Amino acid sequence: MTREEKHRFIEERRKHVREVLAKHGNDILESHKFHKTKHFIQHGDMSVYDHSLSVAERAIRINRFIHAKCNERDLVRGALLHDYFLYDWHKDGKDKGNVHPKLHGFFHPSTALKNASRDFVLSEREKDIIKKHMWPLTVIPPMCREAWIVTMADKYCSAMETFGLHKAKIRARYIDLPAQDIERL
Repeated sequence: MTREEKHRFIEERRKHVREVLAKHGNDILESHKFHKTKHFIQHGDMSVYDHSLSVAERAIRINRFIHAKCNERDLVRGALLHDYFLYDWHKDGKDKGNVHPKLHGFFHPSTALKNASRDFVLSEREKDIIKKHMWPLTVIPPMCREAWIVTMADKYCSAMETFGLHKAKIRARYIDLPAQDIERL
């Protein structure tokens, strides 16, 4: 593959991801409450917002690569909302909502599901994705392939962010446009 062909392939993949995100996640991405996640750090120097976009992108790519034929709407929405816990888990219990500061990994999926259910209409698959994305910490494994894919995407992105290997800001590549412009991409 020539350099030009590789560049074209990458641009096509980015365009596909933009289209899928705009089609299925626009209401979440435009939500004022979802934008609050920009103010919470997830791993390394990544915000929860950027982490969620990264997981959604990775999940879309995994689904496409393995031909899993997932419900893309549920996949994208579950990926965007999987860490919708809305508190700073680094503050050791001083932030409202962080009920078990030392056990954030075990308890944040339930908080994220509660918040997402309050602010958005969720399908059963989306609920499964959010509630079980921390498996095996959540003990009960995911029940649908969308949840398995988001779980894998989350583990990959979390490792890359924690070790500082994932410096690219997804927002700059996909969501740094006004919402009405996303539709035209």
